Amino acid sequence: MSIPAALERRRSYAGPAFFSYGFRPFFFGGAVWAALTILMWIPMHAGAWQWPSAVAPLDWHIHEMLYGYVPAIVAGFLLTAIPNWTGRLPVCGAPLAALFALWIAGRIAMLATAGIGLPVAALVDASFLVVLFGVAAREVIAGKNWRNLRVLGVVAVLALGNIAFHVETIRSGAADYGIRLGIAAVILLISLVGGRIVPSFTNNWLVRENPGRLPVPFGRYDMATLAISALALACWIVAPFSAVSGAFLIATGLLHIVRLARWAGDRTWRDRLVLVLHVAYAFVPAGFLLIGVAIVWPDIAPASAGIHAWTAGAIGMMTMAVMTRASLGHTRQPLVASPVTQAIYLCLFAAAIMRIAAALTGSIGLLHSSGSLWVLGFAGFAASYGPLLIRKPPVWQRATV
Repeated sequence: MSIPAALERRRSYAGPAFFSYGFRPFFFGGAVWAALTILMWIPMHAGAWQWPSAVAPLDWHIHEMLYGYVPAIVAGFLLTAIPNWTGRLPVCGAPLAALFALWIAGRIAMLATAGIGLPVAALVDASFLVVLFGVAAREVIAGKNWRNLRVLGVVAVLALGNIAFHVETIRSGAADYGIRLGIAAVILLISLVGGRIVPSFTNNWLVRENPGRLPVPFGRYDMATLAISALALACWIVAPFSAVSGAFLIATGLLHIVRLARWAGDRTWRDRLVLVLHVAYAFVPAGFLLIGVAIVWPDIAPASAGIHAWTAGAIGMMTMAVMTRASLGHTRQPLVASPVTQAIYLCLFAAAIMRIAAALTGSIGLLHSSGSLWVLGFAGFAASYGPLLIRKPPVWQRATV
């Protein structure tokens, strides 16, 4: 189908605006869940409250961030990007609502493990990423968009990581490989997608607003860095305490520092929507370096500092950067970071720094303060962007009113 024909078909959609495009339900639902999960986790961690569950509280917390929140944002991104990649119709209406309901069912199942049992909860929860992969693969293959199959490969690894998490939990009561596999998949996805969008958006803004040095285009250095990153992450998954893995991670972190420096982020201070992409990506090499140091010199830093550089920093900030920019762009709002949006970025940046500092110092106060800022940032997104995502009609609907 041609792109003009696809656009004409899109105009015929007359259902709720909320289900007109994938980013709407999944960005809003993901943000709400990111805030609620940590709001529940803080009193759990403090010992002030306990939810009846067959999953250990820490494992539930990790799972719902890694395999609850992140897949929602991945779904919103993919279901919005794929029509642009292929020219095909977006998944919308009843199919999108069904997919969103499946994601919600997974969240409910993970809260109800004490009642329904771990196998049933695992089946419900794990099905979302499997179905998402199938839907995305069908669209990419039908559109013959072979270049982006590598993105789907990472999504498949994330789905396998979730299955591994559940298998480990059922068999031994705690997950290990499933957690590392999931974290590695998301960091590789950020390295892959971020390596495209960060220099691209930076280049577009600099050409228009600040002529001069531009980002180095994606090339052999980037491909080599991605390949080495995949190998380093694989070593970490299999042998997380090996000195070889540690040295590999440190070397990879240095490669990512050079990669980030090639993107001219220092010239983007005036556009916070672009700057935040560079700040978010900076947590990728920070995680590689901190985990590598923790393995090679365990007395200097705990591995949890690097883990949270990746999770609270790279994942939290990069997903928020994508959510805000895509929500503004696809609802035809000015691509400008409002004071509220900048406050959201600042909350998440401070949350990440505090969480890393809490891991380094053992401070419970910093840990809980980090969680509170995380909740504030994601609740702020839900409150400020919610009206755009829930009620603002698609552009083709508004054009006919």
